[in-house]
Amino acid sequence: MVDPDSIEYMTRNEADMAFKRRVKTIFDFVNPHGDMRILDLPCGRGFYLNMFQYVSNCELVGADLDWRVVKTARQVLGHLAKVHIHHASIYSMPYPRDCFDAVILSEIIEHIDDDIRGLKEAYRVLKPGGVLVVTVPNANYPFWWDPINKTLERLLNRHIQRGPLAGIWANHVRLYTAGELRASVEEAGFEVEEERAMTRHCFPFSHNLVYGFGKPLLESGILSKSMQSVANRHDFHTNGARLNPIKLGVALFNAFDRKNGASEPPEIATVNLALKGRKPNA
Repeated sequence: MVDPDSIEYMTRNEADMAFKRRVKTIFDFVNPHGDMRILDLPCGRGFYLNMFQYVSNCELVGADLDWRVVKTARQVLGHLAKVHIHHASIYSMPYPRDCFDAVILSEIIEHIDDDIRGLKEAYRVLKPGGVLVVTVPNANYPFWWDPINKTLERLLNRHIQRGPLAGIWANHVRLYTAGELRASVEEAGFEVEEERAMTRHCFPFSHNLVYGFGKPLLESGILSKSMQSVANRHDFHTNGARLNPIKLGVALFNAFDRKNGASEPPEIATVNLALKGRKPNA
């Protein structure tokens, strides 16, 4: 099991409390050890891969359909012998059958039209007995995480899927209930071992502040170098000064997050759902 202090160290400057809890859950479910071979899809810019290589000696494979983030991930992690990054679709992974000990599908199946097809492809590349980890946005999300969409859903039965006000619905085909996620994973052939509902308490408009405002500001290059370093998920070794504006914002978000547990009761509104599945042994 990965030392919880190491996970806390890697996420100490993280502004997205939901992402921070996904990190902890993914490490709990995967339990990287020995020479495991782990696939992360979509790998994005390689944030999970970077964390896994820091705390383990596993062989790590990342794949993403977006060439831009693949290029970034290769620039940051391409020099590492045990990290391999590919351009690939969840519908057609360029890997043989039964070749991974764990597959991570974090925040991906809500983006695709055919989630069962994507899950079945993960089933194909997993070894018998291998672990599947899935995280998705919860259809029963907290009002304060995304007040705009929650209000639109209640009053007009609609939501915003594009732009800075998209919130939890940003570029998503669907959100999931716990039952819907479980049913999809089981239909793909997996056995469900554990389920979690994460991030109940949050600072108001957290998603809009972090991704609608903060992320574009970071990517614009306007922020000072010290602020960019603290906000850079790849650079978890830089802590920053106590009065760094990013640190102050993170401290505020953490004050709300301290009331959250590792998992909440299923009827409680939370930002994310997580599921650990297993491919049955032959």
